[in-house]
Amino acid sequence: MKYMEMTAVELKNVSRDETLVVLPIAAVEQHGPHMPTGTDTIITTAVAEQVEQKLKESVLLLPTLWLGASQHHLRWGATLTSRVENYETLLCEICESLLDDGFRRVLILNGHGGNIGPMQISLRRLQVNYQNCQLMAASYWSIAEKEIASLMDGECKTVGHACEAETSLIMHLRPELVHKAKIENFDDYALDVVDGVYLCNDMYQRTQKGATGRPDLASAEKGEKMLPLIVGQVSHVFSELLGTTFFE
Repeated sequence: MKYMEMTAVELKNVSRDETLVVLPIAAVEQHGPHMPTGTDTIITTAVAEQVEQKLKESVLLLPTLWLGASQHHLRWGATLTSRVENYETLLCEICESLLDDGFRRVLILNGHGGNIGPMQISLRRLQVNYQNCQLMAASYWSIAEKEIASLMDGECKTVGHACEAETSLIMHLRPELVHKAKIENFDDYALDVVDGVYLCNDMYQRTQKGATGRPDLASAEKGEKMLPLIVGQVSHVFSELLGTTFFE
């Protein structure tokens, strides 16, 4: 079920207890010299829409929120962002619209690293007033961590920024948007966690060209294999969540 394509009457008849409402969130921001600014939004939307196709009787999919918390990319330019505090409030207000309409299972499906903190804080803010609801959030790569890692050839086995995984997925989904001649080895980026300590640096400080990892190892074939693995695992986890009971 797609929220944006349904009438008010149709939405009124959707089960409030047995439906998982999914809000995909992403970003529009610089993705190095070789990738489109809409990378996160393109990938997250593809994952979310394919999951909805598998679970269309039990998942109610909202349109992807393309605006993200991307202030840490601003010094590279080519970035649209919301301030972190505003983004938290925006997520709260979207979720409140659903919760006040009676929906009891809401999940934020994320596709941008900078959104992780704000989405978790937004749920903590909401939970105080909605203790009898399931308020959930996850990045697609955290759900499908093993599946993604199984296809990575570079040292980094997860999703970074304009990396091997993201580049492979865009090569598969929108190959005309990838500038192959500008792909390099971007593995000389600075980590944001060292010896268990989080280092708060922006992407201008962490990278030489606004990208991380080994996109030079990416391929459309790898992306074609990766996407259904991600969709399959996310669908499995969503199905499991629908079978859980509410805490009162």
